[in-house]
Amino acid sequence: MEEELVRVYSMFDVNDRVKCVVLTGAGTIFCAGADLDVGFEAQNESAREGEHTDGVTLAIHYCSRPTIAAINGLAVGRGITMTLPAAIQLASSTAKVGFVFSRRGIVTEACSSYFLPRLIGLSRVMHLTTTGSVYPTSHPLLNDLFSKILPTPGTTVARALELADDIAKNTSIVSTSLVRAMMHYGSDIAEGAHLLESRLLAGLFESKDNNEGVKGFFRRGRPGSVQRCRMMRLVCIPCGNLNVANTLKTSKTKSKL
Repeated sequence: MEEELVRVYSMFDVNDRVKCVVLTGAGTIFCAGADLDVGFEAQNESAREGEHTDGVTLAIHYCSRPTIAAINGLAVGRGITMTLPAAIQLASSTAKVGFVFSRRGIVTEACSSYFLPRLIGLSRVMHLTTTGSVYPTSHPLLNDLFSKILPTPGTTVARALELADDIAKNTSIVSTSLVRAMMHYGSDIAEGAHLLESRLLAGLFESKDNNEGVKGFFRRGRPGSVQRCRMMRLVCIPCGNLNVANTLKTSKTKSKL
C-alpha cells in the first residue's frame, strides 16, 4: 500500500488536472497501521541502509497539491502519522486515534516528531506518545489536530469533498503550495519572514493566477474565480485499507478575459 500511495502522489504532482487530493479510508477503518503479522523486518532493513521508511508522509508533504485527510474510522500508528502533513484534517466523531508506538516497543515515525508538536503542542504530544493509548477524536488531547469533527464517517468524507471542490475551483495551486512551504521552511524571525513574503509577492503580482483571481473577484464577487468551464469528476483508487479520492478538473478552452 505504501508503494502504491507514493507512486500515485508522484502522479498527482505532474498531472495538471489534479487540483486537490482527498485521502480517506475504505469501509469502517481509516488505516490500522503496520501489518504486525508481517512484522518490522522489512522496515528495519531499509532503516539500516539509510533509506526513508516514511515515504507516504514525505510524498504528501512534497506534493504541490494540497491533501485533505478525512479520518472516517480507526487510525493508529502510521495510519495517523502519515496524515500529519495534510493541509486540512477532518475526522468523524466515531473515529479513534492512537500513537501507539511505546506499546509496540518502537518510537514515533513518519516525520511525526516534526509535524505533531507543531500541530498540537509538545505537552499533548508527550502525553499521547507516553501512554500510547487510543483516544476518540473528540478527546481534549487531540484539540487542534482536526479543523473540524463531523458526526459520522459519511459526513466527514462529504465535507472533505466539498472543501476539495471549493479549493479546486477557487484557488491557485502555486499560491497554496508556496504558503505551505513558507510555513515549514520560512524564517523563524519576523524580519526574515517579511523579506521572504515580499519577494514572493513581488514575483506573483501580475502573474496568470493573480490576474485571473482579481478579474474573477470583480466579475463574480468572490476571490479566485477563474473564468473557465470545467467538469468535475471523482476518481477513487483503492489501496489496501485506503482510498485516495482525487479531485480532477478537466478544463475546456479557456475564455479570454
